[in-house]
Amino acid sequence: MDSYNSDFEKDIYRFWEENGFFKPEINPDGEPFSVVIPPPNVTGALHIGHALNQTLQDIFARYKRMCGYSVLWLPGTDHAGIATQTMVERDLAKKGIKKDDIGRQAFIEKIWEWKNTYGNKIIDQIKRLGASCDFSRLRFTMDEGLSKAVKKAFVELYNAGYIYKGEYIINWCPSCHTALSDLEVEYEEEQSKLYYLKYFLEDSKDFLIVATTRPETLFGDTAVAVNPKDERYAHYVGKKVILPLVGRLIDIIEDNYVDMGFGSGVVKITPAHDPNDFEVGKRHNLDIVIAIDDYGRMTHNAPDLEGLDRFEARKITVEKLKEADLIYKIEDYTHSVGHCYRCNTVIEPYISKQWFVKTKDLAKKAIEVVENTSIKFIPKHWEKTYFEWMYNIRDWCISRQIWWGHRIPAYTCKQCGEVFVSENPINKCPKCAGELLQETDVLDTWFSSALWPFSTFGWPDNTDDLKRFYPTSLLVTGFDIIFFWVARMIMMGMFFMKDVPFRDVYIHALVRDKYGQKMSKTKGNVIDPLDVIDKYGADSLRFTLAILAAQGRDIKLSYDQIESYRRFMNKIWNAYRFIEINTKDFKPNRSIQVYSSASLWIKSRLSKTINQVAQSLDDYKFNEAAESLYQFVWHEFCDYYIEMSKAHINKDEYSDEVKQTLLEVFEQILRLLHPFAPFISEFLWQKIPIRSGQSIMIASFPKSNSQNDALEQEFDLLIELIKAMRILRSENSIATNKKINFYLKPLNKEVEKIVQSYKKYILLLANAKDLSIIEKDVPKSFIQPTKYGDIFLEAGQNVDVEGEILRLKKVIEKAQTSIDFLNKRLRNDEFVSKAPKELTEKSKQELQEAILIKDNAKKRIEQLERVL
Repeated sequence: MDSYNSDFEKDIYRFWEENGFFKPEINPDGEPFSVVIPPPNVTGALHIGHALNQTLQDIFARYKRMCGYSVLWLPGTDHAGIATQTMVERDLAKKGIKKDDIGRQAFIEKIWEWKNTYGNKIIDQIKRLGASCDFSRLRFTMDEGLSKAVKKAFVELYNAGYIYKGEYIINWCPSCHTALSDLEVEYEEEQSKLYYLKYFLEDSKDFLIVATTRPETLFGDTAVAVNPKDERYAHYVGKKVILPLVGRLIDIIEDNYVDMGFGSGVVKITPAHDPNDFEVGKRHNLDIVIAIDDYGRMTHNAPDLEGLDRFEARKITVEKLKEADLIYKIEDYTHSVGHCYRCNTVIEPYISKQWFVKTKDLAKKAIEVVENTSIKFIPKHWEKTYFEWMYNIRDWCISRQIWWGHRIPAYTCKQCGEVFVSENPINKCPKCAGELLQETDVLDTWFSSALWPFSTFGWPDNTDDLKRFYPTSLLVTGFDIIFFWVARMIMMGMFFMKDVPFRDVYIHALVRDKYGQKMSKTKGNVIDPLDVIDKYGADSLRFTLAILAAQGRDIKLSYDQIESYRRFMNKIWNAYRFIEINTKDFKPNRSIQVYSSASLWIKSRLSKTINQVAQSLDDYKFNEAAESLYQFVWHEFCDYYIEMSKAHINKDEYSDEVKQTLLEVFEQILRLLHPFAPFISEFLWQKIPIRSGQSIMIASFPKSNSQNDALEQEFDLLIELIKAMRILRSENSIATNKKINFYLKPLNKEVEKIVQSYKKYILLLANAKDLSIIEKDVPKSFIQPTKYGDIFLEAGQNVDVEGEILRLKKVIEKAQTSIDFLNKRLRNDEFVSKAPKELTEKSKQELQEAILIKDNAKKRIEQLERVL
C-alpha cells in the first residue's frame, strides 16, 4: 500500500489469535500480571466508554507483555439479568408470546437460545478494538463454572451468618416488577412542585407546616420529625398532630436526619415509601403503613383512592387537601427523580421481603486494605469516595424477582417451614422429610460479579490459574461502579480468598462530547466507536483516547481530534515509506562505529523518550506517555531527523550509518508505539529488515541507552533557529520551495560556533540560501527573536509589504463583521436562554477566534509598516 489505511487490521488480529500470542503461556517464566475485564452486558454493544476502558487495559497488557511478564487479560460477559430478560420478553411479544404462557423453564431456554445467537456480539466488537484478551479463557457469569461458584459463595455466606431474608425498603420498579440495585436506578432532573401542608396539632388550632414533593404518600405517614437542634420546634416534640385527610394521630419526633434548611424544617416520616424515613422509623420503632403497592397503585390505607395509579392519586390528593384548606402554599421545585434503567418507569421505594447480605463486618477488612495501601486507587482522591460509602454501608439486597439469573439456592419446607441452603438440589426436608420448594427469586447480577476476580480463575477449585494469577494486578473501571462492583469485589475477595482481589484500581474518567456534555442518543452527540473504527481505524481511536486520558479529568472527544491522530498514523506510514525507499538495497550493519551528530542526537532523544513513556505508563499517566511518543515521532524523528538524514543519504561517509540509524530508531519507535496502536505497529514491524521474532507483540519493550545532554542542548539551539526561520517565511507568505537568505545576530560566540558546526542542517531544514552571522540589526527587515539571538529576513523583494497590508486590512474587516454579529447574538437573552448549549458554546468559541484573528492581523500590520 502506498498510503495508510486500516484494511489490514482484521488480518493482523487473526494472526495474533491463531498464534496464541494473547495467552500467558507465551511468557511462561515471566512474573504473572493479570487483569480481569469489567464484564460488559451480554446484551450490549460497544460504546465509547467501553472503548476507553478496553483501550487503557490493552495498553497496559501489551506493555507488560513486552516487558516480559506472563500476562493474562481475562475476558468475559455478564448475564445482565433484567436487561437480558427484558430483551427476550420483547422479542417473544413480537410473536404474541408472553413468558407466563410458556413457563419458567421454557422461557429460560429461550434466553439461552437468544444468548447463543446474539450474546457474543460485544466480544467480536471488543476484538475490533484490538483487545489482546485470552479469549480461550472466555467466561460468562452464567456458565457452569461460575454458577457453581455463585452457589458455593451463597451457601458459605449464609452458613457464616452473613445472608438473611427480611423486610427492608428497596428500589422497586412497578413495571418490571422487581427490585433494582442502586446502579440500576437512573436519576433525571424534573420540574415538580413542593407542597407545604398543614398538620394540625391535637386539640389545637395551631399547625405545623410540612413540605413534601409526594403528597400521595401522606397516607403512609407515621410521624413528623424536626431536628433536635431546631429551637423553633423544640416545644412541639412529644406532642401529636392529626394526619391530613386521614384523621389518625401521629407523633412529633426529633431526629438528626432532618435538614433544617429544607422547606419549613418539619418533615413527614413515611417509613414504607422512603429509604431515609425507613431508617428513622427503625430508630424510633414507628409503624409501617403501606400506601402504594408493588404495581404503583394506592392501597386500602388511602381512603377513596384504592386502586388508583400513584400519579393520578397525587392530583386527587392535592384537590382534597385544597378543599379542606390543608395546603399552606405550593412552589415550583426541581429535583432528581429515580427511574428504572430498563423501562424508564419512576421507581418506588418499597417495603418487601428480600434476601440481604450483612455488609458492616465484611466492610471492615475492605476498608483496612485500602487504608494500608494493599490496594491503591489511581487517582488517589477516589479513595475518599470509597471510604465515604464503606463507612456508611447498608445491607445489600441481593434478590431479584425475575427468572433469568442464578436462582437462589434456598429451599423452604412446605410442612415445617424450615429453610435450608444447598449447593446441590434437594427435594426432601432433612428435618421432617416434607416437600421442599426452591426460592423463586434470582440473585442480583452484582452478586456473581463480586466473585469475578477469583471465580473466573476456577474458584472454588484450586486451579493452576487461581494459584498463579490471583490476586490480579490491575483493575480498570469507571467511578460510577466503585460502590456497586469494586467495593463488593474487595469484600468478597477478603472473605473467600483471604487476600485482596487486585493491587491497583485505575479509575478512568467519562468520555463527553467536545462541549463537555454527557453523550446521549436524545442529544444526538453520541460517537459510535465502531463507526470510528470503520472510518479512521482502531489505532486512530485508541491513540486519541489514550492521549486525552489525563488522570481525574473527563475526556472531551470530537471527530476532529480522531482525524488529527489518524494523520499521526499517516505520518508514521509516510516515515516508513521514506525509509523503505531509501534503504531498499542497504544491508543492515550493526557494527558501525562512527555516527553523524544528527544520529547521535536522535538516539539520545529516543533514549529519553523510552524512559518518559515507560515511567508514565508505570504511573498510569496514559496521556503523558502518548504525548511523549507523539512529540518524539512527529517532530523530532519525522520533522527533523528524517529531514537531516537527507544531508547524508547517498551523499557522504555517513550514508550507511544514517540508513542503519533510520531502521534501528524506527523499529524501536514501532515497539514503543505498539501498546497504543497495535495494528499499524505490527504491520510495519513485519516489514522492517532488522526486526527479530515472530510478532512485535512478544518483542521486548525498548530499553534506554546512553544519553548526551550536551548534544541535545546544541540541537535545541539549531531547532529553535530553524523554527524562527520557518515562522518568518510563513508570516510573510514566502513559498516553502523558494530559497532565501537569513541573518543571525547571535547571543554570544558559543552560539555562533554551534551554528557554524550545524549550518548544513539549518540551511537544509529552513530551505535557506544562507544564514549569515551579523553584529548589527538588518535595516528594513522582519525580526524573529529567540533565546539564542535574533533572526532577520530582509523585506526587499521577498515580501510585497503594501500588498500584504491591504490583504490584512480585509482580514480585519471580515473578522470585525463576525465579532459584531456574534456579540449581538450572545447579548440576546432570548438566544442564550433558548439555544442549545453546544450552539452557545460554539458561538463563544467563534467569537474568541475572530478576536484573535483581528488582533494578530493588527500586530502584523504594525510589523509591516515598520519596514516601509
